[in-house]
Amino acid sequence: MEIKSILIKDTTREERKQIVEESFGNISASCDGCMAGLAEMYQEYIDGTKEIRDINMEFNAHYVREDLDEKSKRNCPM
Repeated sequence: MEIKSILIKDTTREERKQIVEESFGNISASCDGCMAGLAEMYQEYIDGTKEIRDINMEFNAHYVREDLDEKSKRNCPM
């Protein structure tokens, strides 16, 4: 199986939309309402203005806190 690039330069808008939809499974968010926000998060990728990698990095950056020691960063707070 050949792995196709998901970079904006290598995909069409329709392919990017399909990539996002397939990643979430239920993009309509009819199950619990949480998927709509996640799907919106990737709209810039679908529109071809920001790579998935950059969106994910920005999202993950919100969870990094400088005041935590290294051990605490590895543990789930829940």
